[in-house]
Amino acid sequence: MEGSTRFFIPEQDENSSFPPGSAPVFFNDRMRLNRDSTNYLLRQLEVSSYFDAMAASGVRGLRVAHERGIPVTINDYSPEAAALIRKNATLYPESDITVTEEDCRAVMLRQRFDVVDLDPFGTPAPFVDIAATSARHYLFVTATDTAPLCGAHLKAGIRRYGARPMNNEYHSEVGLRLLLGFVVRETVKYDRGVEPLFCFAREHFVRLHLRMTNGAGRGDKALKNMGYIHQCPACPWHTSEAALLPSVQECPECGAKMSRIGPLWVGPINNHEVLAQLAADLEADGQGESVLARLVTLLDEELPTPAFYNYHRLAKLWHTSPSPMETVIAAIRDAGYQASRTHYDGRGIKTDAPLSVLRDTVSTRE
Repeated sequence: MEGSTRFFIPEQDENSSFPPGSAPVFFNDRMRLNRDSTNYLLRQLEVSSYFDAMAASGVRGLRVAHERGIPVTINDYSPEAAALIRKNATLYPESDITVTEEDCRAVMLRQRFDVVDLDPFGTPAPFVDIAATSARHYLFVTATDTAPLCGAHLKAGIRRYGARPMNNEYHSEVGLRLLLGFVVRETVKYDRGVEPLFCFAREHFVRLHLRMTNGAGRGDKALKNMGYIHQCPACPWHTSEAALLPSVQECPECGAKMSRIGPLWVGPINNHEVLAQLAADLEADGQGESVLARLVTLLDEELPTPAFYNYHRLAKLWHTSPSPMETVIAAIRDAGYQASRTHYDGRGIKTDAPLSVLRDTVSTRE
């Protein structure tokens, strides 16, 4: 059971290294936060149809139908999965649930939905193009191929997403922004735009909740948020640039030629009005101290600038004992710069301060 929704799932081998993969139909309990986040967001949106494209057990779509009262189409190509979805749908005869057993691209090619939700096992890349035309108002995307997105499998990342990632200390943010940038590039060719509403990275996945907009001008506006992160290969310094074609830059700290990451999204990844309403809804439900509520609060406080520093790594580089996180952030702000925590890394700091200020503040003690 999740939320107020009951459902059947196949038995899993708990002794397996990956229990969800041991059953004939996939269900991952660790993705509950992902599903909860979508369910709360849908409270704010006016939605009359929802497509769960690669549903497996169908839990995500079932919750949308039962808890939000939205008509859903739940699809999976696997006969075993489709049979389980149908069985689960019988638990809610009052809900408007349609079950299909097809390649999701065939469904999206012939039908449009207010919300299209892509949650594949692995990369969503092969499905985003057609989803960008099928999604009337919103496109939600999950990616679990974090190794290619974050640069650990460099060639796969370049091949799938048409961009160059980097496996560095802020690779989780690179993965999110690279995926978002890929969705933008797949969307704008149809004279449509993209607006991030509620996006985050967590453990083994990236989750995007995006509003789709119409018109060439909206597409042009989205493209203005595309760019690159420039990372110095010799020192920790990094910066970002909004541009379709990157410039050649030298590190202002050490003079080395900067390495480029991208193209990717360099704009804000969340809408603060959306986050405020999420926080209010969670509080009203008695979930103000939940993992999701803490995530929403952190996202709301997080600076929108791309990339961050792991301040423990900086302390190790500079051979100093790091000060407490809040002391460092306060010292950066006292020096006249912006600073915040980041949801990507418990030791991460987002800031526009130069390395000289960071060097002073990381070792500052109260």
